[in-house]
Amino acid sequence: MEIAKLGEFGLIDRLTKDIEMKNASTKKGVGDDCAVLSYPDKEVLVTTDMLMEGVHFDLTYIDLKHLGYKSAMVNISDVFAMNGTPRQMTVSLAISKRFTVEDIETFYSGLRLACEKWGVDVIGGDTTSSYTGLAISITCIGEARKEDIVYRSGAKDTDLVCVSGDLGAAYMGLQLLEREKSVYYQQVNDIQQKIAQAKAAGDNAQISTLNAQLSTIAQPDFSGKEYLLQRQLQTEARGDIIQKLREAGIRPTAMMDVSDGLSSELMHICKQSGVGCRIYEKNIPIDYQTAVMAEEMNMNVTTCALNGGEDYELLFTVPIGDHEKIEQIEGVKLIGHITDAKFGQVLVTRDNQEFTLKAQGWNPLA
Repeated sequence: MEIAKLGEFGLIDRLTKDIEMKNASTKKGVGDDCAVLSYPDKEVLVTTDMLMEGVHFDLTYIDLKHLGYKSAMVNISDVFAMNGTPRQMTVSLAISKRFTVEDIETFYSGLRLACEKWGVDVIGGDTTSSYTGLAISITCIGEARKEDIVYRSGAKDTDLVCVSGDLGAAYMGLQLLEREKSVYYQQVNDIQQKIAQAKAAGDNAQISTLNAQLSTIAQPDFSGKEYLLQRQLQTEARGDIIQKLREAGIRPTAMMDVSDGLSSELMHICKQSGVGCRIYEKNIPIDYQTAVMAEEMNMNVTTCALNGGEDYELLFTVPIGDHEKIEQIEGVKLIGHITDAKFGQVLVTRDNQEFTLKAQGWNPLA
């Protein structure tokens, strides 16, 4: 169905008619000029992300359901990175004419799946038209007690540097998808050139044969690389790690999620906290599939883990006294420690060489 047939409010009604509010702080959701929220005893956390087709995502290899899921999760991740609890979300879309009502419903099905996982209410947003593809703007609202909020600026000398999960897999998943996309379009272009030559020669039999080849180009074989694709296409916010930290009685001194690359995020924490750091290459958690893919592509796996981005793992610091507690938490790895600012931000390699960290992660304005 064409979106114009429903109109803006018809589309909104169709996408949100069966949404039920789950949070007591949501007094009014979709359907009025403003959503109404009540936080009498908590601090309010607000984060916004904008995702642009061709910059942040490529619909050649991410379907709309996964895109909806990922769009929600990257915002939910920001709230967890402040040690907060996500509660509400607004969703704004700019849609080109190539998308149907069913396409946007598919996007919303993924987005709502992510919201249901973490108990987030969809409370409003906006829709408009676009001449340049799909644009997504999402705002997530969360809550936290004032004393529980963790900023990037709280790291202290001798604090331990920790990270959840593993790093570099999302980046290697992107490299894999980009490689296979390039191979696919090269095959398409080669056949289309031959079709053009056959047309010029009036060879209808050859044209028919080539058209058949065009429709049967082999799909890439991703067996053995499923984890890399999952990390790139199905982003997960690490609320489970936040829960484990709370259960262990650990309050991080500084924290952020790894969206642009470990090195960039470490430098943000160090700059805002006025400290330095030492991290150890041997301690950086890397999945086996990531290492294999990096070798296959002749890339340095540590560089991928440091600078890849889109892992959405949690990078945080804790007091040195929490060392034993941290070691008992599954899914968290101690990778280094905070130092005095005069020592800078240093990576210690496996052979004990020292290099200054550089911010080489994702730069959307580059």
